Formats: sequence, C-alpha cells, structure tokens
Amino acid sequence: MEQEEQKTINIDGEEVSLDALINSYKQNKGLKHEEKKAVTKRRQEQELKPYQAELIKLQKHLEEHGKKMIILFEGRDAAGKGGTIRRVTRYMNEKHYRVVALGKPTEEQKTQWFYQKYVQHFPRAGEIVLFDRSWYNRAMVEPVFGFCTEKEYEDFMKGVKGFEKDLVRQGIILIKLYFSVTKEEQARRFERRKTDPLRQWKLSEIDVQAQERWDDFTNTKYKMLKQTHSFTSPWTVVRSNDKHLARLEVLKVILNSVDYEDRSEELDYSLNQDIVISGARELENMEAQRTQNGKFIG
Repeated sequence: MEQEEQKTINIDGEEVSLDALINSYKQNKGLKHEEKKAVTKRRQEQELKPYQAELIKLQKHLEEHGKKMIILFEGRDAAGKGGTIRRVTRYMNEKHYRVVALGKPTEEQKTQWFYQKYVQHFPRAGEIVLFDRSWYNRAMVEPVFGFCTEKEYEDFMKGVKGFEKDLVRQGIILIKLYFSVTKEEQARRFERRKTDPLRQWKLSEIDVQAQERWDDFTNTKYKMLKQTHSFTSPWTVVRSNDKHLARLEVLKVILNSVDYEDRSEELDYSLNQDIVISGARELENMEAQRTQNGKFIG
C-alpha cells in the first residue's frame, strides 16, 4: 500500500510539511500560554509585596511590645492553606515566627491532656505561631473518619470556647481562619495532584475520601462554626477558589488585627466581602442553603 503523499505548503520559497506547521503552531501556542501564566503569577506576587512588607512592621511591633500571636489555618484538604502560609511568612523575620504542622498523635500524646501537644508550641513574647491545622482537627477530621470517640468530640466542642477565652484573656492575639473551597474546585486540585509529579506528595488516603465524604465535612463545619464562633475568638471564613485573592485578603486580615506603628497609609486594607466573611454570616448562608435545598451545600 502506497504511503499517502505528505501535504506541504510554500513559505518564503521553502516547502514546509503541513504536519510540521501544525506542530510548530501548537508548541508556540503552548509556550505563549505558559508565558502568560508566568506574567500573571509575577504580577500577583508583586501585588502581595506591599502587604508582606507591612507584616514585617507588625512583627517588629509584637517584638517590641512582647505580644504573642497565634493564627489557625483550617479548612478542607486542597483549600489553599499551605500556599497562603508560605505567602504570609515569605519575607518575615525567621527568628520571630514558627509554622507548626503536627502529625497524628503518638501513643504517649493520646494519654495526655488534649491541648498539651499544641500548647508546647505556643509563642513566646514577640513571636507568631501559625498552625497548619490545629486543635480543630477534633472538630472536623477526627469525627468524620472516626479518629476520636463521640465523648471526646463532645468534650472538645463544649470546652474549646473556654480554652480560647483564657488564651485571649492572657493577651494572646488569636486569629482563626477557615478556608472554604467548592467541591468542584477541590476535585480539580486533587486531579492536578494526581498528574503533577511536583504535587503528588500532597495526595493522601484521606484526600481520596474527601470528595466522597463532602457532606459529612460540611455538617461538621456547620457544627464547628455554630459552637465555636464567639465574640472573643471569632472565625473568619475565606473563600479560596481564587488562591491569589484568598492570599491577599488573609494578609489584610492579619494586618487589621493589630494596631502597629508606621502603618502605610497608601495601602487599601479594606476586605473584599466576596472573599472574606465572618463566621456568623457563613452560618446564616449555610442555614439559608439548608432551607432552600434541604441540606448544606458547602
């Protein structure tokens, strides 16, 4: 069987195969797409820098006044907590902050007071500690996957407000952030983790089940907000489908939590109400969803 004659086209007196032309076009299109993404990313990182510079001033204020700050980063898997923590700490003084991400408790820790493993990582004077997941594991992950008993869960939910009230009374600045991502966006991020070798390490067995147990997590989220949002230690909910906007708004939330010296008057510290909402408002939204749809959406 004779091979089909390859189609060519004359470009500036040179015969070029149509297949080669198509492949060249696809490659150039891909390169342009990557270049556009890189430009966008650079622009976004530049947009964060003025606020990151303000965080250095905030750190200095905490150090000079002996203040302590704890920031909790909570939310579903792939909601953007880790990436936001990296942007928050990128230019901060390493001597005055720590990121704490604890694994599952040891056998010894299981016999201790529940908060003990967290308290030992609390900040000293002039320091910020950022918890990448915190004691609120007991309010979200543990009950969904059966990692705690019903009594352990109920004891935590009854006692955590008092625990946090004591922290605030003793002068700790406590910021509780809950990152809220849609089911569709979480699925897209999980799929990327499966195919991207640089992100595969992030994918765990619990991640695989996160989509299947979406409604369970949503129900525990509602109970958590309902019982642990308070005047002294409120929740701030961050819509994190758009990672960049979520990171920018979190920087503002942190900066707005402290009246520090030499604050730049040129920056806009107002919060985007489409991205950042209070825990109380999120509860209202969820209750409205339940009324309209018969269940919580997310």
